[in-house]
Amino acid sequence: TSPSPRLLAAGMGPHSWLPLFMQLALLGPQWALHFYKVKVFVVPHSHMDVGWLHTVQESMQVYVPDVYNSVVEALTRGKRRRFIAVEQEYFRLWWDGFASAKRKQQVRQLLAEQRLEFVLGGQVMHDEAVTHFDDQILQLTEGHGFLYETFGIRPQFSWQVDPFGASATTPTLLALAGFNGHIISRIDYDLKDAMQHAQGLQFVWRGSRSLEARQEIFTHVLDQYSYCSDGFMWNGSPRFPDRPFDMDYSAVEMPVSQDSMNHYVLNLVDNVNKRAAWFRTQHVLWPWGCDRQFFNASQQFANMDRLMDHINKHTPELGISMQYATLAEYFQAVFAQDVSWQVRDHRDFLPYSSAPEQTWTGFYTSQSGLKRLARRASALLYAGESLFTRYMLSAARRFLDPAWALTQLQQLRWAVSEVQHHDGITGTHILAVRDMFVEHLTTGMAGVRKLMDSIAQDMPLTHSGPEPGGHVAMVYNPLAWTVTTVITLTVSFPEVSVTDESGRPVLAQVQDSKETPSAYDLHVLTTIPGLSYQHYIIRPIRKAREDSQEAAATVPSTIQFGLKLRRQDGQVGRNLVPVKNGCYTVFLDKDTNLMHSIWERQSNRTVRMSQEFLAYCSVYGYEEAVTSDNYLFTPNGTAEPAWAAVRMEVVEGQLLSEIRQYFYRQANDSDHTYAIYSRLAHGPQDSAGELLCHRIEQEYRVGPLELNHEVVLRTSTSLNTGLVLYSDNNGYQMQRRTYRHDRNNSVSLNYYPMAQSAFIQDGGSRLVLLSEQAHGVSSQGNGQVEVMLHRRLWNKLEWTLQYNLTHDVTSVVRPVLWLLLGPRTLTTGLRQRSGLELQHRPVVLFRELGGTVQNGPGPRKQEPVTLPPSLHLQILSIPGWKYSSNHTVHLKNLQKGHYRRAKADFRRVLLRLHHLYEAGEHQALSRPVTLNLQSVLRGLGSVVAVEERSLTGTWDVNSLHRWSWKTEDGHHHRGSSRRPLPPLRGPNVTIHPKEIRTFFIHFQEQ
Repeated sequence: TSPSPRLLAAGMGPHSWLPLFMQLALLGPQWALHFYKVKVFVVPHSHMDVGWLHTVQESMQVYVPDVYNSVVEALTRGKRRRFIAVEQEYFRLWWDGFASAKRKQQVRQLLAEQRLEFVLGGQVMHDEAVTHFDDQILQLTEGHGFLYETFGIRPQFSWQVDPFGASATTPTLLALAGFNGHIISRIDYDLKDAMQHAQGLQFVWRGSRSLEARQEIFTHVLDQYSYCSDGFMWNGSPRFPDRPFDMDYSAVEMPVSQDSMNHYVLNLVDNVNKRAAWFRTQHVLWPWGCDRQFFNASQQFANMDRLMDHINKHTPELGISMQYATLAEYFQAVFAQDVSWQVRDHRDFLPYSSAPEQTWTGFYTSQSGLKRLARRASALLYAGESLFTRYMLSAARRFLDPAWALTQLQQLRWAVSEVQHHDGITGTHILAVRDMFVEHLTTGMAGVRKLMDSIAQDMPLTHSGPEPGGHVAMVYNPLAWTVTTVITLTVSFPEVSVTDESGRPVLAQVQDSKETPSAYDLHVLTTIPGLSYQHYIIRPIRKAREDSQEAAATVPSTIQFGLKLRRQDGQVGRNLVPVKNGCYTVFLDKDTNLMHSIWERQSNRTVRMSQEFLAYCSVYGYEEAVTSDNYLFTPNGTAEPAWAAVRMEVVEGQLLSEIRQYFYRQANDSDHTYAIYSRLAHGPQDSAGELLCHRIEQEYRVGPLELNHEVVLRTSTSLNTGLVLYSDNNGYQMQRRTYRHDRNNSVSLNYYPMAQSAFIQDGGSRLVLLSEQAHGVSSQGNGQVEVMLHRRLWNKLEWTLQYNLTHDVTSVVRPVLWLLLGPRTLTTGLRQRSGLELQHRPVVLFRELGGTVQNGPGPRKQEPVTLPPSLHLQILSIPGWKYSSNHTVHLKNLQKGHYRRAKADFRRVLLRLHHLYEAGEHQALSRPVTLNLQSVLRGLGSVVAVEERSLTGTWDVNSLHRWSWKTEDGHHHRGSSRRPLPPLRGPNVTIHPKEIRTFFIHFQEQ
C-alpha cells in the first residue's frame, strides 16, 4: 500500500438541480456509447495489509475480526451479496482465535453457496519485484494448504492489486497452481493510459518464454481507479490507539437516501461508463472497497443495496445494470464472450511509475537488513525441511517428537510467508512493523535451529580422537548435488587442528577476523554429497606439546598497503599486484588500492574492471513534492564518489586468498565507512571444484550512512555492453533491460530489481553478479553495472512524518555478491547452480565436543540424493497436512467432521523439481531430463506411491482442467499440467526447460 490522496465526495455538485437524466446527458458521448449495454460486477473486498502502518497484532485488535464477523453476518442476511477474501494470515488468525462455532458454520455455508470467495489464497498478497519465487510458492502453498484442508476449496483467481509493479514470474506460478484468471493493477501510469485507450487492459499472458502457451493465464489490469471505490464508503476508517487518525481513508460518505440518490447515481454511472470504454466487453469489473474497509459491513451493504436497487430499477434509462459478484462470476461472464484476446509475452511490468518523476525503484533496496534476514530465514527453512524429512524417513530410532518438530518448521514457514507481503520485504513500512517481521523471523529461525541441533545430536560421531575438548561441526548440504566449498567459522584460538570424523586432517586456514578483534576466521574446505552431512572436529593446539602430530590449520601471509587518496589524474595501472586462483587473476593497482582488471583462464582475456562506492543525494524538505523515500528513488543528480581514501590488505593463503579494501569517507577518519572483502578459493582443479574456482566471493560493509544518501557499488568494465543490462524476475528467469532515456528521470527509470542475479556482456565475455538478497541494479554507462546496497532517508512531508514512515536507519549492512566472469558458454552453464550454492550454502551446526566417543556401529550410512546438473530440488518437505490426497474422500471427511480427528501424515513428502534452464539457452543443459523418482529417492527410503500435483499441492493433475482462452494468434491451449505420471510400474518423469513439477511421494513405513 502507498500514500495516495483520497478523492473525497464533492457533494451534490453544480448541476444538482437538474433532473438526473439531463445530468447524464451532460456526460456526453461516452455515456451514450454504452447505453443499454453495460453490466457492472460489484466485487466487495477489504484490502488488509499484513503489516504496513500497523502490526498484525494491532490490526487483529482493532478491525480484522470485525471485518470477518460483520461480512459473514451481512452475507447471511442478504442472499445476493458477495465478498472476496484475500490474505489468509488474517483469515486463519480470525478462524483459529476469534470465530465462533456459529460463524464457522456460516462461513462453510457461504462457501458452499459460492457467495464468499477466497482469491489468491496465499498467506499474503506478495510483492512481485524483490521476492524470490521459492518464497512466492511457499506463501501460496501455506495459504492454499490451509484452505484446502479446512474447506476443501482451491482458489482459481488472483488479486495482486497493490504490489508495486508486476513480474512475469507470478502469472506463470499461478497457472501452475491451477488458476484461471489473474488481476494486477500497479503498472506504469503512461502505459496504463495507453492500454486503456487501446482497450488492451485484458490479455493472455505467457509469462515464461520456455513454457509459453502451456502455462498461460488470462490477465486483467485494473483501470486507473485501481482497487478503491472512492465516494462509496459508508463506514469510515478504524481507529488505532496511539496512532494518528488515517486521513487517507477517513471520510464517511453521506447515506444513500432519496435526497442523495441522484448524486450517487450520477457519480457511479459516470465512473462505470468511463471504465466501460476501456474494455472490449460490456462487463465492467467494479472493485468496491479499499484499505481496511467492511469492518461495519451491514452499513456498507445497506447503502449499496439501496443504490443498486435504484439503478437496476432504471436500467432502461441508465443503460447499466449492477450485481454483486465474486471474481469467479466476473471471469465466467468474460470467458463466455466470443473474443480473441491479445497475447503478451514474457516481458514484465517493472519498474513501476505512478507519475512523471515518481518511479518506485527505491524499495528494491529499502530495509536492506530485513531483506537479508528474510532470505537467510528462507534458506534455513529449506535446509531444515529436507534434514527433518531425511531424518523421519531413514532414522532407525527417533528421540525427536515429530509434532514438536513440525511446529518449529510451521512457525518459520509462516514467518517467511508473512514477510513476502508487498509492504514487508519491500521495506515500505513503519519501524514498529519492521520490528514485528524481525521478531517473527528470528523466533522462527531459532526454533528450526533448535530442531536441526536436535537431529545433529541424534547422529553420533563414530570417532573423535583420543582426547576430549574442542568442538564438532556438523555441516549439512541441502542441495541435491555434491557441493565443494569453503565454510567459515569464528573461533577464539589462533592455532587449531581440523579433522574429519575418522581423524584424518582436513585442509583449513586460520586468520585474523576481518571484523572482530581478538577473534579468528577458520576456513575449512569441504566436499559434501547431496542432502548429506559431514562431521569435522575442531580443537585448539596446545603449544606445550612439541611432539604433537596434530595437523594445524595453515596460517596465511598478509601484505598491507598504506592509505591512498582518491585520485583525479587518471594515472593508473603502472604498479599492479596479482592475486590469483586456478581460474582468475585479479590485478590490484598499488597506486590507487583499487581493482584494476581481471584475467580469466578459459577465454584467456583480461577485462579492465574497477569497483568503488558512490552515493546519490536526495532532495528533501517541505516544498518538494517528490523525494526519495521508502518507495521512490529520486536522486538529485548523478552519483558522486562516497569516499576520499582507501586502505588495502592482501591475505594470501593455501586455501584462500582475500583482498580487503577499506574505504574512508574523509581521509582523516579513524574508522572506515565502507569495505570490500574479495575471496578467491584454491580448491580442487577437477570438476568437483569448478563452481568454487569460477567465482570471486565479495562481502561488503556499508554504513552508517549520511542522511539522505543512497549508496551503490559501481563496477566499471571494458566490456562493450551498449547500455544493456540483464536482471532476473524473482530468481526464475532473466529479463533484457535496454537503457531508457528521460529528460528528468533517467537514473531512477533504469533501476530494476535483482532478486538473485544480473549480468552485462559483450561478444566475448559476460560479467555475472549473484546476490544473496534483493537489491536495485542498474547500468548507467557502457560497461557499467551498479548495485544499490543501502539507503538512509528522511523528509519533512507531513504524511511520512505523521506515521514515521521514513527510512532514517543508521545501521551497517553486510550484503554479499558473487562475481562470475567468462565466455557466455561458461557463465551460462555455471550461473544457475552458482546462484543456488550462494542461496543454499551448507548449514553448520556447531557444538562442544564433550569427550571421547567410543567406536561403534554409528548411524545408518548416508546415501546421497543426486539430481542431474540441470535440475534443482526446489523443495523436499513433510508438510504435515491432514487431508486425503483423494479429493472425493477429503470432501466426505469434511462433511462428516472427520477432519477434527485427522492426524498429520508423516509419510507423505512434498517434492518439487525445477528445470533451471530456458529452452535453447545451453547446448547440453537445456535438454529435457528424464529420471526415475524411485531410483533418485532410494537414499531416503522405499517409494510406494507417486502422485503428481499442482504447484501448491491441492490439485491432482489428472483432474485439473484450466480454462482455454481464445487468442488472436490462433493458439488455443487449455494450459493444463503435463501428462500424469504412470502408476508405480515405472515412475519415470521428464522435466522440460523451466518446468516446475510437484509431487506427493509416499514412502513405506520402516
